Amino acid sequence: MSLKNHPHTEQAIFDDQEGAEPILDKTWLSPPGFFGWFTHVNQRQIGFRFVVTSLIFFALGGLLALLMRLQLVQPENTLMGAEFYHQIMTMHGTTMMFFFAVPAMEGLGIYLVPLMLGTRDMSFPRLNAFGYYVYLIAGITLYLALFLGMAPDTGWFSYVPLAGIDYSPGQGVSFWTTMITFIEISALTAAVELLVTILKQRAPGMTLNRMPIFVWSILVMSFMIVFAMPTVMVGSVLLALDRTFATQFFVASGGGDPLLWQHLFWFFGHPEVYIIVVPALGIVSTVISTFCQREVFGYTAVVLSMVTIGFVSFGLWVHHMFTTGLPHLGLSFFTAASAMIAIPSGVQIFCWIATLWGSKIKFKTPMLFIMGFFAVFVIGGLTGVMAASIPFDMQAHDSYFVVAHLHYVLIGGAVLPFFAGLYYWYPKMTGTMLSERLGCWSFWLIFIGLNLTFFPMHQLGLDGMPRRVYTYLHNMGWGEVNFFVTCAAFLMAFGFLLTFINTLISPYKSRAAGNNPWNADTLEWWAQSPPRNYNFRHLPVISSRTPLWQKAPLYKVTGIRADRREIIITTLLDAKPQGVCIMPSPTYWPFVLALTVGFGFLGFMFKPILFVVGFFLSFFAIVGWLWPARPWLAEKPPEEGHPVRGLQ
Repeated sequence: MSLKNHPHTEQAIFDDQEGAEPILDKTWLSPPGFFGWFTHVNQRQIGFRFVVTSLIFFALGGLLALLMRLQLVQPENTLMGAEFYHQIMTMHGTTMMFFFAVPAMEGLGIYLVPLMLGTRDMSFPRLNAFGYYVYLIAGITLYLALFLGMAPDTGWFSYVPLAGIDYSPGQGVSFWTTMITFIEISALTAAVELLVTILKQRAPGMTLNRMPIFVWSILVMSFMIVFAMPTVMVGSVLLALDRTFATQFFVASGGGDPLLWQHLFWFFGHPEVYIIVVPALGIVSTVISTFCQREVFGYTAVVLSMVTIGFVSFGLWVHHMFTTGLPHLGLSFFTAASAMIAIPSGVQIFCWIATLWGSKIKFKTPMLFIMGFFAVFVIGGLTGVMAASIPFDMQAHDSYFVVAHLHYVLIGGAVLPFFAGLYYWYPKMTGTMLSERLGCWSFWLIFIGLNLTFFPMHQLGLDGMPRRVYTYLHNMGWGEVNFFVTCAAFLMAFGFLLTFINTLISPYKSRAAGNNPWNADTLEWWAQSPPRNYNFRHLPVISSRTPLWQKAPLYKVTGIRADRREIIITTLLDAKPQGVCIMPSPTYWPFVLALTVGFGFLGFMFKPILFVVGFFLSFFAIVGWLWPARPWLAEKPPEEGHPVRGLQ
């Protein structure tokens, strides 16, 4: 397939010519050095940063969880006071939900989706870099607040009126509301990036029914982010206005409604669980297919199940509000929806079992984590159906039963598949294999420690231990179980530590991976390990769902210029070539814009006028971002039928 008839071919240097590879290297080069790091816009570098940064936050959140367990190891412990305990509880939940789970899945998507689609970059590379810097600034700011003793202490959900200025004076909750609004900008930019890339940059021939299942999962996740994240942003802005300007949105005496906060938060909060889980389901399908060496059974059913989960998840938010006094007739509909969402999840599980059935499974470390996912996620799903029953939830709602259920769903449904993906794609990202021995030890310690930590919490909850308490009395009878749970938590933490050690030492001690060590079928394994900045020497043409397993040769696109950053734009449904798009070059402006936006948000906490100053600074940063400084912008307009345009 040739695109040599697009404009200005008389000066073009095509990527199918001899000697084009050094030109591609120079064209797609990311500036080296410390200061060059702030100019990078390449999708692989930004995606890798998201993954690494999210793992750092995962480690910090885990350390906070261990501190909580040390406080609860015995009755009436005096290791820490109530205020500090509630600060680290809030930071733990906020870190895991906002700074680890969603950015980790988005990071995998940013790194892998262009490779799986057979394209050279994301649609808006500079916006991609801006989203990462926003995420980094928000995380650093929130942890600085913790170290300065100004961390929020109202839980990762910040229920009002507890989060109001009357009950939570100081800047703790203000940091939380500001950073939550700020970081959701990062999530939305990544979602828009991924949506446009998936829908308009697929390799020629990659119709929608040939897309990898992991790409489908990222597509569903991105749509969910676009519809879910604005609600929590609205809620956090209204809470900030209540605290700063004494508005009355959530104040009952002023005509507001405290339940409005819960509706806004959980309309985002419950879909967020599936925003995290749906990409994990895509990882499960990918890993199972590779280690069974067969296409996933029921491709259409698996994809439609993920789409169904995305839709139904928006009808579950009152699942978290059964004890708020809402009419029981209305609550019954949310009970039905909560039970109904188990159906598409079950469909996927049966499709995976059918794929495994009769195949010669290779039980490498990624596959071990997937098998652990099956056991843990099913238990979390069963307790979820229990909690969806109004009479049961009325009894167990504020107990440790819910803590156990939440961690079974999130660790089983997201963390275990994420670590499976980490072991699976690490060779592609670094060019080296992770140690199988350390990987197996890590999995078993995590799996055993996880179940020994959280399964007994079900019993603690049924025995009446409330969540969100920093201590308890001797005569309650919870001391022995809490001691056991704390020991098991350290066992699980040691398992995660082995994986971190494995990732750090493997580049120096492990063997080279090669381009496709698992004999996988998706396009990212066609690229070099680790891939070049331009991903592919030639852009592929697709004719099946398993392009690397097909017997026919993989056709390549020719005619793309090597002397400027060009990608192919294709049609929405059938992925037929429409034109060539020119990508922008590295620049400091995304980093500068993130700083100015951060200045405006943080300034609002102390002096609202600083938000206006930040707005004008951001305007000048955007002007610099969009300033037409590249020579190719002065070329004559493209001929009709050949839409070539530069994207920022």
